[in-house]
Amino acid sequence: MGRDVGSAGRSKGRRKLVIQIPCHDEAGTLGATLAELPRAVDGFDVVELLVIDDGSTDETSDVARRAGVDHIVRHARREGLASAFSHGLDVALRAGADVIVNTDGDNQYAGASLPSLVAPILEGTADIVVGDRVPKTLAHFRPAKRLLSGVGSWAVSIAAGATIPDAASGFRAMSRAAALRLIVQSEFTYTHETLIQATRRRMAIAHVPVEVRETTRKSRLARSMFAYITRSAATIFRAYTMYQPLRVFTAIGLVLGLAGCAIGVRFLWFFFHDRGNGHVQSLLLCVLLVAMGFGCFLMGLLGDVIAGNRRLLEELVWRVRTLEVEARERAPQRSAPASPESS
Repeated sequence: MGRDVGSAGRSKGRRKLVIQIPCHDEAGTLGATLAELPRAVDGFDVVELLVIDDGSTDETSDVARRAGVDHIVRHARREGLASAFSHGLDVALRAGADVIVNTDGDNQYAGASLPSLVAPILEGTADIVVGDRVPKTLAHFRPAKRLLSGVGSWAVSIAAGATIPDAASGFRAMSRAAALRLIVQSEFTYTHETLIQATRRRMAIAHVPVEVRETTRKSRLARSMFAYITRSAATIFRAYTMYQPLRVFTAIGLVLGLAGCAIGVRFLWFFFHDRGNGHVQSLLLCVLLVAMGFGCFLMGLLGDVIAGNRRLLEELVWRVRTLEVEARERAPQRSAPASPESS
């Protein structure tokens, strides 16, 4: 993906950074998070804060308003982290963001790391920058969590075709050009899917170490570690299959086909040595597996055609988004309250 001044910001006018924070019941920690975030960052003329209140039942929106947050978006009911993240991108783009930083409202990520997070985008060397927590070195991570974090990042790296040291990190920056192209379909989380999508769209991804601290509450993303693992695995597999359907279904078809052929060889062995007596079950299983393998291959071909159509639709969505953002920039600016709220 091409990177120039326009990918990190506009060559004309003021360059704007929007820091978005998806929240759900974060009234206890949001104030400290907002207080740490810088309101002036080298390379930007304007820094604005955006809070997406995902159906909170506490005073999350009130805390954001009292802290002077520039944009507040409130969902009437909880829609999930992925939806809040996507909604935040749309609002940030409409607000004229040249670079968007996403962080969490639990005060896990140190605001002091933000300048180093956006630096590769300002330098034009990256479209997306992920804050690397270096999970294996974090003392407050339990051994099981460090292991699972490593396995998850390895799985995303395989699916993305690139090295992803900390795939689950929610502290990341993206250029306007990258944000315009990201389409999150998962209803669970955006972290894994967006990285796989970005690499398949030939975006440049950088990773910088960031300072993190222990959170004071349990994760609300999933009810249990098992639920998180299964849903994350499903998200990774779905995202990879979406972009590489022929490879996935051909691999499955080969496994089934080879298993069927092996059983067919077994049937022929007994057929000639036992003069054709019995072993019909092996023949039936052989035919079934080979047929299933061929069916998977056909599904892969069909999926590849659908993937081509998806690429065309993604290009169309990108063009529509771009036109909407450019139209808003050309339109006369109207006065608005400091903390607009929508649902």
